[in-house]
Amino acid sequence: MPKKIADQKPVRVGDRRVHMANERTFLAWIRTSIGIMAFGFVVERFALFIKQVSYVLGKSTSETSLPPSHGYSAIAGILLVCLGSLISVLAFMKFKNVEKQINEDTYQTSSILNILLTSSVLAIGIFLIIYLIQST
Repeated sequence: MPKKIADQKPVRVGDRRVHMANERTFLAWIRTSIGIMAFGFVVERFALFIKQVSYVLGKSTSETSLPPSHGYSAIAGILLVCLGSLISVLAFMKFKNVEKQINEDTYQTSSILNILLTSSVLAIGIFLIIYLIQST
């Protein structure tokens, strides 16, 4: 007979599979948030990398043909790191909510994280397209 923990119902084998699927989904969201934060870090450090490369090549920043960054890479990088952090918190909240719904047999789908991630990636993509067009 399955174990009971405090006031919880016993967990059936079929429920374990559903709980494990919920956990895999949560871990996928965590990997996504880590990837977004890592990309944000790379974007934020890109301007510093360009400055260091121009210094190593012996060119001053005024002689290079690189467009001025106006700090956009730092702003975009910080926003990406914040977005990744927000997604990880929302993923945990969704994980716990779905876990509760599974236990109560009242599961209903929700696509708030999907909408947030899609709209954020779309906005970042549009920003990068505009930035690249202006810098050429």
